Amino acid sequence: MQKVLLLVTILLVSFGAFAQLDNVMGGSVSGNFKLDAQTYSPDSIIGADTISEKLLSNSYMNIIYTNGNFKAGVRFEGYFNAMEGYEKQYNGFGLASRFATYTGDFVEVTAGNFYEQFGNGLAFRAYEDRDLGYDNAMDGALVKVKPHDGIILKGIIGQQRLYWEKAEGLVRGADAEFAINSIIGGFAESNHRITLGGSFVSKFQKDEDPTLILPENVAIGAGRINYSISGFNITSEYAYKSQDPSFDNRNIYKSGSALLVNTNYSQKGFGVMVQYKWVDNMSFRSDRNESINNVLINNLPAISKNHAYSYSAMYPYATQANGEAGFQIEIFKKFNKGSFIGGKYGTMMSMNFSRITGIDKTPLNDSTKIGQSGTDGYTTSFLSMSDELYYQDANIDITKKFSKKLKGVFTYQNIKYNQKVLEVHLDVVEANIFIADLTWKIKPKHSLRIEAQALFTSQDSIGEGDYREYGKQDYGDWAMLTLEYTISPNWFFAVSDQWNYVSFDDDIAKKTLLYNHNKELDRIHYYSVAMGYTKGPTRVALSYGKQREGILCVGGVCRAVPASNGLLLTLSHTF
Repeated sequence: MQKVLLLVTILLVSFGAFAQLDNVMGGSVSGNFKLDAQTYSPDSIIGADTISEKLLSNSYMNIIYTNGNFKAGVRFEGYFNAMEGYEKQYNGFGLASRFATYTGDFVEVTAGNFYEQFGNGLAFRAYEDRDLGYDNAMDGALVKVKPHDGIILKGIIGQQRLYWEKAEGLVRGADAEFAINSIIGGFAESNHRITLGGSFVSKFQKDEDPTLILPENVAIGAGRINYSISGFNITSEYAYKSQDPSFDNRNIYKSGSALLVNTNYSQKGFGVMVQYKWVDNMSFRSDRNESINNVLINNLPAISKNHAYSYSAMYPYATQANGEAGFQIEIFKKFNKGSFIGGKYGTMMSMNFSRITGIDKTPLNDSTKIGQSGTDGYTTSFLSMSDELYYQDANIDITKKFSKKLKGVFTYQNIKYNQKVLEVHLDVVEANIFIADLTWKIKPKHSLRIEAQALFTSQDSIGEGDYREYGKQDYGDWAMLTLEYTISPNWFFAVSDQWNYVSFDDDIAKKTLLYNHNKELDRIHYYSVAMGYTKGPTRVALSYGKQREGILCVGGVCRAVPASNGLLLTLSHTF
């Protein structure tokens, strides 16, 4: 606790000191900070391990100074020590980011740490998501040039962040984008809007392997097009990667490629979205020996729906860079007031379906296996799809207002999730999920939200070995009820219980560390209580309870969330 109090003091003192720059130097100072601190208690029933340090915390503070065309900023981060589920290499406190940017009409230059994306990110994307413990910031230089209306040129060079250090590899790249309607005279008023773009990104890393001859320079080239007219839009990008033996692909020499197509059509009260993605051997890191979420240069977005509710997100999909093919279709429809389905207040409905499989892979010859190290790995056909299902999600959401005081969101979802591929254990799990989320405005500024969820699956997914080899979130059926009372704009109070009510065969239960000798494995409850207070730009939240183990994913990037039992404090402020 002393470390947390010290950190809060440092943040507040720093905030006060930097705020004085407004008076001393002119310009303006802005920023934000956040602190998460959690206690941990062992709980053998849910699989929460004993943590030697009872209190862990993550924190950061951004400070940005702006004066005319000039902007500079720093970010301090502190992990005392990193909370469970985050990499322990983050432990410590220090300056994690610093940058200076000059922005003019013709050129913008950034020196230091920066985030940027080329096109859809198939060739390059530097970004961060602190909830995922993800940060692949570049440290170097970024230049943007606008030589003509509709033309944007970008250039980057630098190294990526690897916890508190820099990755070994050097990343260099360029991107060009051309808005045809702004460049070609007489085309500006056309209803047809066309934008073309292209990217080239390379990384250099020395070959120090004693057995393999590894390419020291690896490159990705990408081209893209965006076309729109009268509510219709289509964006397509194709990328090709040169030979890149790495830990991810077991050191094969096959080139890689990817295709991403996004199509949208919308008019008043109706919309359709269709996505398609094909990926073959497209992991691209500035250090070929790294894994998990470290130093990824490009981004391969997941083409499945990002769900906000707990059980809908229990089996999230993570992009398979070594090979996948899939599509997603989503339809939005608003039923007007007074119609049969719309009723008195109108009704919104959305239907979504996504399906992702592997790609066809054929051995190079009779003497090699698919993916054999030191070879080209395999052969495949462009846009091929295998029969092996990785992930399928069919869902429907209905948003309905029943009266001036009562509204609800209702969801049904069917998921097929291949654990053998996505988590390296077991087989395909199929789950049916039902969600009802009701909000009742009791009186002005007072509302009650009732959220009920249920998940049913035919597989208990325990297996025959030590349960640590398997996913602990897969114990059959689940039910959840949450009550949240809000007093706007300041207070909220919530209570919740997740109930894993499946019963296990004793012989299987005894082979797992979940067996608690009272044979009440069908009575596992994950209780939690929470409260929060918001005052202007400051928010404080406090919760206590049990957290089930699972996988947290955002945009195809995931991290494991361990089981925990304890008190969580969150403090945030924007200035």
